[in-house]
Amino acid sequence: MRLPSGKVPPEVLREIVFRHLGVESRDVLLGPSMGEDGAVIKVGDEVLVSSMDPITGAVKRLGWLAVNINANDVATFGVRPRFFSSCILLPSEAASEILKEICAQIDSAAKRLGIAVIGGHSEVTPGLKQPIVIGYALGVAEEGRYVTSGGARAGNVIILTKGAGVEGTAILASERREILSKELGEDLVNSAEDFYERISVVEEALIAFRVGGVTAMHDPTEGGVAGGIHEVADASNLGVEVFEEKIEIAPETSMICAYFGVDPLQLIGSGALLISVESDYAERVLKAINSRGISASVIGRFLPDPKRRILVQRDGRVTDLVRPLSDHLWKALER
Repeated sequence: MRLPSGKVPPEVLREIVFRHLGVESRDVLLGPSMGEDGAVIKVGDEVLVSSMDPITGAVKRLGWLAVNINANDVATFGVRPRFFSSCILLPSEAASEILKEICAQIDSAAKRLGIAVIGGHSEVTPGLKQPIVIGYALGVAEEGRYVTSGGARAGNVIILTKGAGVEGTAILASERREILSKELGEDLVNSAEDFYERISVVEEALIAFRVGGVTAMHDPTEGGVAGGIHEVADASNLGVEVFEEKIEIAPETSMICAYFGVDPLQLIGSGALLISVESDYAERVLKAINSRGISASVIGRFLPDPKRRILVQRDGRVTDLVRPLSDHLWKALER
């Protein structure tokens, strides 16, 4: 079986990855699971929440993305990320200036989030075509004071912050600047590249958790908002009803996706946050997030039947919510 670009498909995870997990440990409160982007490990009266992710689809802002993407995954547990380490892989004949730029970006992003860089590894790796940074983030919490992607319940509403395709918009603007500037205008491309500044969801995740009523959180990375919703539904064994008109899509995202012929809902979406919340708390969570100048809206609800995952389109037609086979960033970059 030839694997698609991006995340390994769920059926391959089940059949291969999840069958090879070493020894069992009672201290692993949450290990590898469908829809979960981190682990929870018991250490004394506290827990460590950790996450690891590579940055592979971008060349620019590698260090910045590595810190923010991994910090986001820890924050979706309702836990503040505190520590970060990285593995920096450089192609043959890479100049030291590339390493300096990546490390400077890691430093800048970590300082902005109050994170300590605790170590890692850097090397030149023969065979690579471009640099890759693999990040690892850690947070500490009291036992029981966190949520997981698998905690959503039927009847919970789904809140989405910022909108679809935030990270993908920034990556395409920077990686395909020349052609997009020619076709869509330099002002739009500059605005789209500034979406890198929207990548972090740490603030809204911690705000939502403090307000209460939150049962699950997840940041939609590869596979975009559509993939992220499926991942929460998978982890929680639920269905979903999502309203397309409620999903925010920035003009920059809409125009860039239209140019490349890709779906904003299937475009890598770091910078957005999916929040499952009890309906009685939804308005309070929205108000708290909006008060910080972060857009957020209710886009749907979770259903009891895990086989029922529907999208109500703008024209009122009801279709199945698409499950991305591969992130549409790869589709766009191949063009």
